[in-house]
Amino acid sequence: MENVKGHVFKYPDNVDTDVIIPARYLNTPDAKELASHCMEDIDQDFVSQVYEGDVMVGGWNFGCGSSREHAPLAIKTCGIGVVIAKSFARIFYRNAINIGLPILECEEAADQIQAGDTVSVNFQTGVITDETLDCSWQAEPFPEFIQNIIDKGGLMASLKE
Repeated sequence: MENVKGHVFKYPDNVDTDVIIPARYLNTPDAKELASHCMEDIDQDFVSQVYEGDVMVGGWNFGCGSSREHAPLAIKTCGIGVVIAKSFARIFYRNAINIGLPILECEEAADQIQAGDTVSVNFQTGVITDETLDCSWQAEPFPEFIQNIIDKGGLMASLKE
């Protein structure tokens, strides 16, 4: 997996899939169209400010709500390189891995990292570094088989090889 370094967008506890991608846009099969509406009900400026490799940080139960792959797909297509949260809803976690979006649980990092900070993540070691605060935290790195799924762009792509 390629490490990431980017600007932080931070969100509260219980950000649900309807906030990540509002249901009114779910009838489009185009990932770029979905991405153009990502987070718009909670952060109208998100899509105009996000860049490839940026970092999304959330609180407890990130991705709760409906079990739709649209939510992690919209986040990934926007360019977010990793989502760090205190915890993830079970189905969101699985959907994120299935579409190749790296996610890490680390309560301490999610508490201390602030919006606008510059954060880097080493996926091999699980080390999260806030370069703005000059602090690091240890998250559990992905097992090799999950790293392979993410590297290949998701579960289906990894099975084709």
